[in-house]
Amino acid sequence: MKHVIALDVGGTGMKAALIADEGTLLHEARRATGRERGPDAVVETILEFAAELCELGRERFGVPACAAGVAVPGIVDAENGIAVYAANLGWRDVPMRALLSRRLHGIPVALGHDVRTGGLAEGRIGAGRGADRFLFVPLGTGIAGAIGIAGRIEAGAHGYAGEIGHIVVRPGGPACGCGQYGCLETLASASAVSRAWAGASGDPDADAADCAKAVESGDGRAREVWLAAVGALADGLVTAITLLDPRTLIIGGGLAEAGETLFTPLRKAVEERVTFQRLPDIVPAALGDTAGCLGAGLLAWDLLATEVPA
Repeated sequence: MKHVIALDVGGTGMKAALIADEGTLLHEARRATGRERGPDAVVETILEFAAELCELGRERFGVPACAAGVAVPGIVDAENGIAVYAANLGWRDVPMRALLSRRLHGIPVALGHDVRTGGLAEGRIGAGRGADRFLFVPLGTGIAGAIGIAGRIEAGAHGYAGEIGHIVVRPGGPACGCGQYGCLETLASASAVSRAWAGASGDPDADAADCAKAVESGDGRAREVWLAAVGALADGLVTAITLLDPRTLIIGGGLAEAGETLFTPLRKAVEERVTFQRLPDIVPAALGDTAGCLGAGLLAWDLLATEVPA
């Protein structure tokens, strides 16, 4: 059976799969990234994981994988196949495509940015299926975005398109790691809500999920923290809507797991802020934490589709 290898590399864990040409998952596996061992060890772990999947596919389906796709965090030069920089993994200028292709007996390899790759999957086979223009925004440790246009993801001239988390929504607000103050992700990410609720509740171990549960139980302090984050998020999203005019706005990540505790006030807040703009459908992501891996598989199949036969 024809298949590709898909890898989604995260700061703490890696997800991998063998995927058939119609998008069917043939095999799934997970492994710790092991970033505490250093960037070189992380790269070797990725290569070993891919090689194991290659061998498993050959044994199980009688043929080797015909391509591979890998999604990685940080700054990515997809065109040249280089993982340029990832703060949480400590690597710089890793020639990931060349290294993987060499380890996988020369098969073609596609490299993608983790959020944009997850957005590709959500747009084609997830919550954005059928939408010609969409914006995928996962709310996790930070906030990023993937801009979907006619079945592809817009990377921008330099690979930085979609960085909605660094729109300043509260000038002079909390310091952001990017060097600015009041960025969206300092106020509306899951980690921002966790910090705010830990402070408001007096429990240093409280997190965003605890805040959502407290909101559902009617806690006034939790509601204040939650609505402050929702308001900041709505401000950032309306800026994106004004610039991009998406048909569908897909919200994912850990914060979206709160369901309608998030989506009901968020839809209301966005609607209150739009004037001339057309309000997009605001929907939860459908693929969960498998989006990046599925997207990596799509990248691999896309690569094969565009290759010119020798």
